[in-house]
Amino acid sequence: QVQLVESGGGLVQAGGSLRLSCAASGLTFSSYGMGWFRQAPGKERELVAAISWGGGSTYYVDSVKGRFTISRNNAKNTVYLQMNSLKPEDAAVYYCAAAPSAYWNNKNGYNYWGQGTQVTVSS
Repeated sequence: QVQLVESGGGLVQAGGSLRLSCAASGLTFSSYGMGWFRQAPGKERELVAAISWGGGSTYYVDSVKGRFTISRNNAKNTVYLQMNSLKPEDAAVYYCAAAPSAYWNNKNGYNYWGQGTQVTVSS
């Protein structure tokens, strides 16, 4: 059974930082692309960042480029999202997801999901 468990969310002031982690089990982690999605109330879920199976390629939505960094440690079956210079518009539930390697940068290619972690940014 595949499990993706996020941690690291919370409340932070605008301009602050958070680091999200996602621990994966039940899948061959190094064979999957990994992504972080977010969904704010009343908005569609969006792919924020993604990383290929080996970590050599990454994708970021324009609104987070230069502020967020996705990384992975295949030895620990964990993917991270470092979020710096947070803005109120970054507030959302953040979800970790896994996709077969060929679909790592395809927002519709993700088939395993975590439960989500709340990120709140105060202005």
